[in-house]
Amino acid sequence: MEAIKKKMQMLKLDKENAIDRAEQAEGDKKGAEDKCKQLEEELLGLQKKLKGVEDELDKYSESLKDAQEKLEQAEKKATDAEAEVASLNRRIQLVEEELDRAQERLATALQKLEEAEKAADESERGMKVIENRATKDEEKMEIQEMQLKEAKHIAEEADRKYEEVARKLVILEGDLERSEERAEVAEATHRRRTNTKRK
Repeated sequence: MEAIKKKMQMLKLDKENAIDRAEQAEGDKKGAEDKCKQLEEELLGLQKKLKGVEDELDKYSESLKDAQEKLEQAEKKATDAEAEVASLNRRIQLVEEELDRAQERLATALQKLEEAEKAADESERGMKVIENRATKDEEKMEIQEMQLKEAKHIAEEADRKYEEVARKLVILEGDLERSEERAEVAEATHRRRTNTKRK
């Protein structure tokens, strides 16, 4: 009888331990799911940020294209002006005023050419900055994706452990019920024998 009580106590203790492990597994599962959700939100934010960077890169590309077109136009104007100057040099003794005006136009064209070159340099520097930022964001996204995969794996492992503990808990509860039934039968038999001896 004492052995049965001890076994019942051990089974109850096992049941309590199994419940504690199940609660711990459930907590681990929830933590992993929260981490997974957080990483998914961060990944979505990075994707939006990358989209903004790509849009900004497109804008700088368009600015560079405009600057290059202006540069080509300025070069064409400079070429035209130089040709005009060459022609005017042949007529310099006859048309000095026309030569002066041509020189003014040449100076303007050169100034525009210099401004266009500066704009092209600034656009190129801006593109390099955007490309570096885009590269860093892509690397961060890859790290976040790896963390997300790891969190999902942890969540799956927590689910598996939770199911295993739940199965063991069901088995222990069944064992405990059978032990309690046997104890009740043994106790009833003991009472009957005791009553019979007293009679």
